[in-house]
Amino acid sequence: MATLRAGRSLQRLARSPALLRPQHTSTSTRLGCTHLHHRPRCLSTTRPQCRADATDAFPSQLANAPAALLARPAPTPTVPQTLTEKIVQRYSQGLAPGKYVKAGDYVTLAPHHCMTHDNSWPVATKFLAIGATKIHNPQQIVMTLDHDVQNTTPANMAKYGKIEAFAKAQGVDFYPAGRGIGHQIMVEEGYAWPGTMAVASDSHSNMYGGVGCLGTPVVRTDAAAIWATGRTWWQIPPIARVNFTGIMPEGVTGKDVIVALCGLFNNDEVLNHAIEFTGSTTTMYSLPVDDRLAIANMTTEWGALSGLFPIDAVLKGWLRHKATEASMYSAPTATSSPTSSRFNHSRLDDTLAAPLAADKHATYAKTLFLDLSTLSPYVSGPNSVKIATPLAELEHQAIAIQKAYLVSCTNSRRSDIAAAAKVFKDAARFDNNGITPKIAPGVEFYIAAASLPEQRAAEEQGDWQTLLDAGAVALPSGCGPCIGLGTGLLEPGEVGISASNRNFKGRMGSTQAKAYLGSPEVVAASALKGKLAGPGWYERPEGFAGVRRGVGDGVAEEERMISIEDALDLLVREAEQAVSVGEDALSAASDADSGSGRAGTTEAGPRGGETLTEILPGFPETLSGEIVWCNADNINTDAIYPGKYTYDDAFSASPSKMASVVMQNYDPTFASTIRAGDVLVAGFNFGCGSSREQAATAILAAGVKMVVAGSFGNIFGRNGINNGLMGVEVPGLVGRLREVFSSSSSSTPSSSPSSDDAGKAGTPPPIAEPALNKQSLDSPPPAPMAKVAGGEALTVRTGWTFTWDVRRSRVVVREGEGGVEWTQVVGELPPNVQEIFARGGLEGWVRGEIEGGG
Repeated sequence: MATLRAGRSLQRLARSPALLRPQHTSTSTRLGCTHLHHRPRCLSTTRPQCRADATDAFPSQLANAPAALLARPAPTPTVPQTLTEKIVQRYSQGLAPGKYVKAGDYVTLAPHHCMTHDNSWPVATKFLAIGATKIHNPQQIVMTLDHDVQNTTPANMAKYGKIEAFAKAQGVDFYPAGRGIGHQIMVEEGYAWPGTMAVASDSHSNMYGGVGCLGTPVVRTDAAAIWATGRTWWQIPPIARVNFTGIMPEGVTGKDVIVALCGLFNNDEVLNHAIEFTGSTTTMYSLPVDDRLAIANMTTEWGALSGLFPIDAVLKGWLRHKATEASMYSAPTATSSPTSSRFNHSRLDDTLAAPLAADKHATYAKTLFLDLSTLSPYVSGPNSVKIATPLAELEHQAIAIQKAYLVSCTNSRRSDIAAAAKVFKDAARFDNNGITPKIAPGVEFYIAAASLPEQRAAEEQGDWQTLLDAGAVALPSGCGPCIGLGTGLLEPGEVGISASNRNFKGRMGSTQAKAYLGSPEVVAASALKGKLAGPGWYERPEGFAGVRRGVGDGVAEEERMISIEDALDLLVREAEQAVSVGEDALSAASDADSGSGRAGTTEAGPRGGETLTEILPGFPETLSGEIVWCNADNINTDAIYPGKYTYDDAFSASPSKMASVVMQNYDPTFASTIRAGDVLVAGFNFGCGSSREQAATAILAAGVKMVVAGSFGNIFGRNGINNGLMGVEVPGLVGRLREVFSSSSSSTPSSSPSSDDAGKAGTPPPIAEPALNKQSLDSPPPAPMAKVAGGEALTVRTGWTFTWDVRRSRVVVREGEGGVEWTQVVGELPPNVQEIFARGGLEGWVRGEIEGGG
């Protein structure tokens, strides 16, 4: 069929033979251009006088070309992939020959590196409990201590001692408390390397994308699996492209970019997506690596699972500098391998010889754009990253502050410290007779470098001392106030401004305090003036009409450059799409005329040409049960398994006790309503909130083997598979149940959902911030739970039957005895994930691998 469509498309294009001829452009008549990002289209004003065979290279070029270049094989045609997909392809195992991974695929992943921090001991406990004794690949693992470094109690020191001893016994690179924040260590030590994939048991591993490394978080069970086998599973998320245009004005930073993105695109546009940042050469030159790290870091708060920048000239220059620095200043360490073993020019030569890049026609789930030239300094808050306000508006309000923080892995590198110090140096030069001014009375200013090397660099530059002279209080390099641990937390009624990444209510101290986020220079200026303020470096341009952003790539048509080959390819793809749509319509009409559809049966989703999924021996081809309907969105993990039982190990070790309280905070009658073998169906964003694994195991304890939802919270989805709880997203079913069972609707079903309705029904409300900070510090907070209107039962036994046909990747819904039956195509459950379910979860899979010597 694909060949037929391509043939038809080319036949149509052949009617315009000029489009199919080789095109030649005269350099003497090519239109001039003054800006790289304003380059005109590649069009010629002259016509060639004769046609010639295509020439690969002229003899003079071949004579002078390096032998290695001539010996390089011609590239093999491939399926167009995004940069994310190309990196995942490189680190996926067991792929079928010729398989090119794409968004939505489940893969067995062997990441280049895996980092754990203070949670290394809980991971070690899991690792030992599943029967493992030796880490599969010690060079793959990195352990850091960074979260609670100010805590010197005997209990914490004992935990830190056990982690260090375990790392030493296993031969793993280890970085002690005070050495730096784990994510910064991963970057500056060369573990997060361009074109590779690195994971961490912490949500801000997205930061590695700032250096072209695909970084994404994993839960503790995943980390234990990687320790034991070198592998875990991953489902490639939908991939969004965020295209930058323009050039950042003076006084605007990467922090302003990501704060603006979180606030201007605040309706979950990139929730659970992988992001790829793109832009013209000129635009990307205005984003240095430290700004990219800040942007990638806070894609977590934007709701994304990764934030990846390209491997471009800016990054290459930064890498060369770091490699030179490592060769000159690398100091020996007793607990880790030398920096120069990773950061060196020889390794860079290999990486940069053929850097990975997204293919020209790669497919993205969506494209957004932001014009950097229209940005001004932005501030996030109070108490929400979804509220972003231009600094100028807040300055007019004269909002007094009591605490300021230059801390965290987001913005406390040497360049950030230098920017903050410049605020005080400028004030000394212009307003204080050369004497460093003090911070405002009543303000406490806390500073902590992202790592010890970054602090030493700031000390050598004199910037660290400038901040100390101004009255700043130095803290050890670590997470500290950013996660509400240690000295200087916000007290009730106080207002704080921080250069960190999260300002959820209560995260940095009291729930009765207000927290704002801003760039290092805004933090410093606010500390100096005692109120939210900037240093005055930004000048608003004349004719400013607001921030330019939206859907699409943001490139004006008159500025877009497109080659003849690209134009031809675009026409071919548009023609193929038109042919495909027409053939599908004809096929559907033909089926209707022939009466091939069974009475009372409809299908929502693609028809014909189905691909059957391989089923492992012993794994059921279909799973079925009665639908039990919970009509609520944002049912969070505390609603599923109450927090008061989460750390009661004895209670959580008893399946019967867990089953007695499952969904208790949603519906106290749920446990008495549910039956073994039922299929639990809920609304959107099911399982949002914390990373507690008991949310999945409690449902299993109640005898439920399968959960269906409009969508799942990402971490719950991982915990479900890791613990053997099957889950599938069917938005159309949620809409249909609401149509039939809500009080405002008829109790008699009228018709089944169409393919158009299947993906649109039941749009979830936007995720809001929590009332209190009861959720995990490593998880974005859930929205308030949206329940049904009063008077309706919270848990309904529907009498409907739900069947998941795993082989055919579809679900079948029977709307009661003798009712309408309809089907919906769903994602594939591949054999590698079937194996995890068959072994009762990831820990069972790891045990099997260990016993089998895998």
